[in-house]
Amino acid sequence: MEKQKDDILILAIESSCDETAAAVVRGGREILSNVISSQIELHKLYGGVVPEIASRKHIEKINQVIEAALAEAKVTLDDVDAVGVTYGPGLVGALLVGVAEAKAICYARKLPLVGVHHIEGHVSANYIEHPDLEPPFMCLIVSGGHTHLVIVKDYGEFEILGRTRDDAAGEAFDKVARAIGLGYPGGPKIDRISKEGNADAVVFPKARLEDGPYDFSFSGVKSAVLNHLNHCRMQNIQIKEADIAASFQKAVVDTLVEKSMKAAEAYHMKKFAIAGGVASNQTLRAAMQKACEQQGLTFYHPSSIFCTDNAAMIGVAAYYEYLKGTRHGWDLNAVPNLKLGER
Repeated sequence: MEKQKDDILILAIESSCDETAAAVVRGGREILSNVISSQIELHKLYGGVVPEIASRKHIEKINQVIEAALAEAKVTLDDVDAVGVTYGPGLVGALLVGVAEAKAICYARKLPLVGVHHIEGHVSANYIEHPDLEPPFMCLIVSGGHTHLVIVKDYGEFEILGRTRDDAAGEAFDKVARAIGLGYPGGPKIDRISKEGNADAVVFPKARLEDGPYDFSFSGVKSAVLNHLNHCRMQNIQIKEADIAASFQKAVVDTLVEKSMKAAEAYHMKKFAIAGGVASNQTLRAAMQKACEQQGLTFYHPSSIFCTDNAAMIGVAAYYEYLKGTRHGWDLNAVPNLKLGER
């Protein structure tokens, strides 16, 4: 007898960067388990993620993480209906570990294989804690490698309104944090130290792109911070790290909020969500919440644990792909530069 939609179990695997993760998701919205093995402490030594080290660590951890996820969910592979796995974008070696593992399980257990777009996974993280959220809605995706403003027209169907022309927001955070001397990972450290600083101490530029009103550019503000730091050092002016961090963060957050609200108004949206690693930034959340209230929008965001890379969000995205009939063959490969909307 065929299972009801709400009972479908997805085993999800995520290994696109430096987190080895597995989760079991039931009915697309209920998370039975979400296990993450983070490599942050390892990569801190190098000031960023080293792809070769990340891949080797994934190989070490992936079986343990999957076993832990199944045990926490109190299910076995016999109960699983399909395996969802991130196949792009991300680090090619890291992605290959997850894809190979998913293929092996599906081959051995004769299970359907569902490849998932990592960024679609981030958007899907919003469904986990918001049972009322359904497409269409607008979503700002902000992470270490991506900054997109999209309309989620349906599950797995997107209209891209804007994207970054250069550095992603998270990438700019990491580079500025390194320049200030805060270390890696930059985003959380800038968010933390900014609370002690004056956000109006330095006015950093905000890019205006006439030919793309909803596109973003963060290389200019990053360069402005580096130039300011060099000027202070050359002139022997005291550098107040908290002030610089807060001022930089204000420039980035203001840009994200302004463009998002402008787009939401132009496209007559009633629901607005944020997703991705930078979506856990407290200053961004507070500013977006306030802006949405002023504009009469319902604001959605995932908990911090679902903003960072995790397998629960991949399981949610895989569930909706599975319902649509998406099935991948043994030729599924890692696609490190997979664009949003590509299959």
